[in-house]
Amino acid sequence: MSLTAFGDWDGSIAGAHTLQTQLAAQVSLVDDAPALPCTIAGFDVGFEDEGNTTRAAAVLLDGSTLQLLDSVVERTPTSMPYVPGLLSFRELPTLLLALQRLSQVPDLVVVDGQGVAHPRRLGIAAHFGVVTGLPTIGVAKKVLCGRFEPPGPEPGARTPLIHKGEQIAWMLRSKLRCNPLIVSPGHRVSMDGAVQRVMGLLRGYRLPEPTRLADRLASRRGEMPLL
Repeated sequence: MSLTAFGDWDGSIAGAHTLQTQLAAQVSLVDDAPALPCTIAGFDVGFEDEGNTTRAAAVLLDGSTLQLLDSVVERTPTSMPYVPGLLSFRELPTLLLALQRLSQVPDLVVVDGQGVAHPRRLGIAAHFGVVTGLPTIGVAKKVLCGRFEPPGPEPGARTPLIHKGEQIAWMLRSKLRCNPLIVSPGHRVSMDGAVQRVMGLLRGYRLPEPTRLADRLASRRGEMPLL
């Protein structure tokens, strides 16, 4: 596993929880990304060989047109089983390898997964953001923790996701008759900034373009090349 991502983690669940708490303290929820990013990357993970191979997909889009500029698939042996709340310890090393293979360092990153909408405020998007230093947003399909009132049926409707008295995400209705997305900042993006940016990345589908295209590659519904 990447020492950059996990420091001196001893491999235990208790140690992972401790590291998450430490890294969560480094998360910035202040908008610190370019207002008009030149490039935006999307990341997602799937699995092959009955789960024995981790398949990380990354796409790089033009920040103005959302035209696809680059796409990468990275495969590594799966290093650990799925443990609720510790997704980043399973998937992040492969995601970081995919990031390194992109032709440019993105100005903004959207990860399929939680940002701070996590029991210890360090989902995979937040972990990714702290490790790389890049402005990062998490867009997830399922709630990991917290309670919310369902948003209205119209696209763009949103309600706060609350956990322990704190807003940790927006529940965003991105498409009519689709379940809402969980949109939370990962790093260097504010709560409101995260949902505003994601809304600007919607193109008529449930998922925003960066993670929609990454999802196609990660799930093998779209094979290389996408260019």
